[in-house]
Amino acid sequence: MPADPRRDTRGIVDASGLLTRVRFRRHAPAEPLRPYLEHYWLIDWDLTEPYVSHVVPHPSVNVVFQRLPGQPPFGEVAGVVLGLFRKELRGRGRVCGAQFRPGGFRTFAPGLAVAELTGRQVPVGDVWPPPVTRGKHEASPVSEAKPGAGTAEAVLGPDDEHARVAALDTFLLRHGPAPDPQADLAMELAARVRADRTLRRVGDLARQAGLSVRSLQRLFSAYVGVSPKWVILRYRIHEALERAESTAGVDWAALAASLGYADQAHLVRDFTATVGVPPTAYAAA
Repeated sequence: MPADPRRDTRGIVDASGLLTRVRFRRHAPAEPLRPYLEHYWLIDWDLTEPYVSHVVPHPSVNVVFQRLPGQPPFGEVAGVVLGLFRKELRGRGRVCGAQFRPGGFRTFAPGLAVAELTGRQVPVGDVWPPPVTRGKHEASPVSEAKPGAGTAEAVLGPDDEHARVAALDTFLLRHGPAPDPQADLAMELAARVRADRTLRRVGDLARQAGLSVRSLQRLFSAYVGVSPKWVILRYRIHEALERAESTAGVDWAALAASLGYADQAHLVRDFTATVGVPPTAYAAA
């Protein structure tokens, strides 16, 4: 796996607007974690006016630790977001997250079907309960009142970002990874969809994997959290979004054809449903 995290802003709506308001960095995780994680991402901000960020998320689970104005630090496991993700940033805050490769999170929570997290954010303590201790004469477990609070402070507290990365490494290495050939297969197939724009049909991906369509769907549900068709569509929208941001005078009909759409109208429909405005209006803005 590459040592350096990717540098693109794919999926971030109005990336330049966000990056002028926040400090955004990516870091590579520890070597044993790299086959399963895309990268760590760190954001700090100090705003005089609120700003709403918008992201068309990747088909990835994220573990996110946040310090927001007026709240104690907390950690969440965020499943794949199906629609446009909106987050209002105000005042002064800090977020440290770990983005898993599609299919990679299951190696850290082997008993959890990833589809159970889709569209949800759950406290880290619900996924990884804190260690249970018992007193000498106690029959019931005793644990910290707010599971994950200590970890959130360890991750978010240091001003040195490398110390934050080290705290994320420590936390995740405590919980995995547990080797799983099915997770490896899911990650390989999802990466193939992202890299190969000629893969436009679930049946083609299933044949390449030597699986039935139904078996492929079950694999993606358990390990990625969404269907293979959804992953194919999401990466198409990422491509269209990037073209809209970076290319003047996009030939939308040609782009639709290159992404495997029957016609431009289908691309416009999917783009609008995901981003909230048609691609031409987005590009103009």
